[in-house]
Amino acid sequence: MSSSASNSNFDELRWVINIRRSLDEDLEEIEVPVCIFNVPQTLMSSKPESYIPQLVALGPYHYWRPELHEVERYKLAAAKRTQKHLLCLNFHTLVDQLETLEPRIRACYHKYLDFNGETLAWMMAIGASFLLEFLQIYALKEGKTLSRVISSRMSHLIDHAGRKSAHNSILRDIVMLENQIPLFILRKVLEVQYSSLELADDMLLSMLKGLCQELSPFKMIEKLPKIDISKCSHILDFLYDMIVPKVDEPCETSEAEDHKEAQEDNQSDSADPSYVKQLLSELCNLISKIKGGPLRLIKALLLSRPLRLVLKLPWKILSKLPGFSILKQPIEYLFFSQYKEEEKSQTFSGLNKPPLAEEIAIPSVVELSKSGVRFLPTNANISTITFDVNTVTLYLPTVSLDINTEIVLRNLVAYEASNTSGPLVFTRYTELMNGIIDTEEDVKLLREKGIILNHLKSDKEAADLWNGMSKSIRLTKVPFLDKVIEDVNRYHNCRWNVKAGNFIKQYVYGSWQFLTFLAAITLLILMTFQAFCSVYNCSRIIGIQASE
Repeated sequence: MSSSASNSNFDELRWVINIRRSLDEDLEEIEVPVCIFNVPQTLMSSKPESYIPQLVALGPYHYWRPELHEVERYKLAAAKRTQKHLLCLNFHTLVDQLETLEPRIRACYHKYLDFNGETLAWMMAIGASFLLEFLQIYALKEGKTLSRVISSRMSHLIDHAGRKSAHNSILRDIVMLENQIPLFILRKVLEVQYSSLELADDMLLSMLKGLCQELSPFKMIEKLPKIDISKCSHILDFLYDMIVPKVDEPCETSEAEDHKEAQEDNQSDSADPSYVKQLLSELCNLISKIKGGPLRLIKALLLSRPLRLVLKLPWKILSKLPGFSILKQPIEYLFFSQYKEEEKSQTFSGLNKPPLAEEIAIPSVVELSKSGVRFLPTNANISTITFDVNTVTLYLPTVSLDINTEIVLRNLVAYEASNTSGPLVFTRYTELMNGIIDTEEDVKLLREKGIILNHLKSDKEAADLWNGMSKSIRLTKVPFLDKVIEDVNRYHNCRWNVKAGNFIKQYVYGSWQFLTFLAAITLLILMTFQAFCSVYNCSRIIGIQASE
C-alpha cells in the first residue's frame, strides 16, 4: 500500500521536464560539491529527534511536514520585513535572482529535490529571511546591527538572552544537517540589502561568529580561527571549521590485515626464547627486593641451580610441559605484557592504520584517577588533548554542556561522517569522551577539575549524553588522539595494582582450570608433608613439644 501511495504522489511529467532541463543546461561552470546530506541511518536510528527539526524547517528536506507549518506565518512575516529593507527592489525580484541560481542550489543537496525552480527559489528566499532575522541578535553581540529591531510578533520566538524555550528550539533546528540551506543564499540576500558583497560578507561573518560562540561546546572566544566565509557551505559547515582542527590524512589499511599481523606477532612472541631471559630478569628484580630472615629460604630456592636450569629451557618447550601450559598465559600476562606493548608500539609506530574496535577501549576517569592519572583542562579545541607521561597528566579541553549541546555534537558527527573522506577527528573525540565517561562519578571528577562545565540537570544526565553517542560510521586513525589513547592505556595497564586486579579477574575468578591446578598442587604438597611427618617426628624437628 505504501509503495502505491508514493507512486500516486510522484509527478512523472514534472520529473521528465526536470531531467530534460538539467541535461540541456550548461553545468560546466557549476562545480558545487554536495554539502547537505541525509543523516546516515545508523546515526538516525539511535535518536531521530536529534536530527529531525522540531519547530522550524529551513531546507527543502522537511519543508512540507505538517507539524512544522505553525512557524510558517512567522517566516512569511520575516519575508515582509526583509522586503522593506530591500533597496529599490521588491521581494519578487530577490526570488527571481535566486531562481537563476537553481542549478547551483540543487547541486548542494544529496537528495533529489522534487520541486520546480520557482518553488525552490521562494522556499530559499523565505527561509533565508527568517534565518537572517534570527541571526541578527548575534551580530548585535559583536557590536554590529542590521539597523532593525526584533518585531513584536517574533519576540516570543527570539530572545536576546536565549532563555526562551522556543529560541533554543530554533537554535537546535538551524544546526541540524538535514535542515541546512546553502550559505551563498544568505550572502545573496544580504548583498541585495547592502548593495555590496563585501559588506554582506562582513555582516554574515559577524553573525556566524556570534552564533558559534553561543553553540560551540568549546569556549575559545579569544582564539577564533580566521575563516573565508565564501568557502563555507552552510552554517553547520562553518561551525565544524571553527571547532575541529585540521589534520593530515593518514594512509589506511584493512582491519583484516591488522588481525592477521597481530596473530603472527602473537605466534612469534610466544616462540621467542628471550622470554626466559625476561622471566629471569623479572624474578631477580622481585627477589632483590625481598628482605627478612623468614624469606631467605624462598629466595635461595628461587636462585638455586636446578631452577635456573629449568628456566633456561626455551619458553616454548617449557610452556608445553604438563602443568606449565596452564600457567603460560598468567605468567606471560604478569611478566611479559609490558614488553609486548613496547615491541608492538615500536613495530607499528611508523604505520598509520585504522584502529581495531577493541583498541578504542580506555579506562574510565575513576579508574585512571585511582591509577595515578591527573586531569587538567585547556582553554582551546580538540588539538590540545595530550597525555604527559612524565607528570602522568591527561589534558582535555573544557567542554560546556547545556540543552543544545547534544544536538550540536550529534550533527557535527553526522556531517563529518557524510562529508569528510579523511580522519574523523570530531568523531574520535566523542569516542574518547564516551570511553572515559561511564557513570556520573566520572562526570563529577571532570567537573571538579574544570574540564566539564555542566549546565544540565545532573551529572547523570551529562554521563547519559556521552554514553548515548556510541554509534560510529567507520573506524578511523587520528594520530594525535590515538597516541593519547595508546599512552594512557600503556601507563594504566603497566601498573602492578591494575595487573594484579586484571590477573585475578581473568585467571582466578574466570578460570576453573587454574583453580583446579592450584588445588591439586596444594593437595600434593599437603600429602607430601603428611607422608614426611608419618616417617619422621615433625614436632621434634620443628621444635614443638607435643602436649601430653
